Amino acid sequence: MAPMPTGQRPPAPFTPLDFQLVLLRRMADHNPGLVEDARRALGASLADQREANKRWQAMLRSPRARSAASRYRSVLGEPESSAPRRIGDLECEARRWRLPLWPDLRFEVLVADRGVVWNEWLVRAPGAQGPELRTLEDLTPWSCTVDEVARAFAPARPLQGSAPTRWGLALAAPDARGRRHEVTAEFTWGLLQRTAVGGR
Repeated sequence: MAPMPTGQRPPAPFTPLDFQLVLLRRMADHNPGLVEDARRALGASLADQREANKRWQAMLRSPRARSAASRYRSVLGEPESSAPRRIGDLECEARRWRLPLWPDLRFEVLVADRGVVWNEWLVRAPGAQGPELRTLEDLTPWSCTVDEVARAFAPARPLQGSAPTRWGLALAAPDARGRRHEVTAEFTWGLLQRTAVGGR
């Protein structure tokens, strides 16, 4: 291996802290205030967040990029749990990691045959108490996940996300006075970001 030029440092490893900043970067479009508070809780600056996102995008686009499943393991370490999962005809493995920023959630990656990642998002941690979702007012940003909203307001209809890592649900929900509304719920990395009454 050729020696590194004098004065040039090897790139710093991409850490779980960096990965959390990447998640926050996608959420900043909808909830900049929550993102700023979370970033401060992590002890990171806006420049840190931009740099983390820049490095993550470079990792995704590199011609030598490893598979998505391998990338998550290299960044987040060994998963906290791993279990077989069947979704329709798809057999996969659900791998979950703990992220300090959301202690009641886990980052879940569904890995199908040959290491292909089928889905990647935040889910409620096993044993953690989820929110009671009964009315429109309960759907507050960052309070709940895609599957929690889909169960609470079934039947909810999946919607095409506006960008990668984003999801939508169309559902009917009563407000605090009992009046029902058609609602669009938008999620980033599986976490609720905002709702719009009246659908799209």
